[in-house]
Amino acid sequence: MRILIANANTTEAVTEVCVAAARQAAAPGTTILGATPAFGPRVIATRTENAIAAHGLLDTLAGHIGQVEAVVLAVSHDTALDAARQMMPCPVIGMTEAACLTACTLGSRFAVLTLGDAGAYEELVAHHGLTARCSEVTGIGITPQEVLRDPAEAQARLLEAIGRLAVRAHSVVLAGAVLAGMDRVLQSRAEVPLLDGIACGVKLAEAMVALNLPKPRTGPFAPPQGRESIGLSAPLAALLKGG
Repeated sequence: MRILIANANTTEAVTEVCVAAARQAAAPGTTILGATPAFGPRVIATRTENAIAAHGLLDTLAGHIGQVEAVVLAVSHDTALDAARQMMPCPVIGMTEAACLTACTLGSRFAVLTLGDAGAYEELVAHHGLTARCSEVTGIGITPQEVLRDPAEAQARLLEAIGRLAVRAHSVVLAGAVLAGMDRVLQSRAEVPLLDGIACGVKLAEAMVALNLPKPRTGPFAPPQGRESIGLSAPLAALLKGG
């Protein structure tokens, strides 16, 4: 089984962190591949960057048609998840959705911990229909670049926040592609289970491949057919046309 770990920003270091976490989580016989878009924002922190990144991500996925059995989006905003699910012939898993859904199996309430402004993640939890199960969404004042530069300081800040969240939450989702693998580092010092979206995404992707469910043939997630375009890459344009 081949699973693509698809970053949506153009920071190769983030892709490498996510691929390493995915390989730790993968079952024997699962091959993990990584991909970074050829264009788009370095880091996604605004609605505009997220919209631009969606194009870069879909273009990247189109170039892997027929090469993988599943995709995990290595972007904590679950950028272009619905579009990717409609477009791709294989299962597509959003890392934050996967972690939140897994958290629902561990208790009645979970919290989401991210970097910087948490507003976008509140909206994302609502989009996934999980607001009633989420006790809190919060962010700490640190950037992805700072996490890469000083992991020890980031870990201390995360643990402090996890301690506060554990009062009301039965598990904590670590939302941020750059935080991939951080659950393994921090779990022994945390009072509740920590959920990494990449690890959860890989395990869910493996399960979806094993289930071998068909694509919808009708409705909003049926593959595009006969759609014309200008200026797109040949693979992406072909997918819109249904080729």
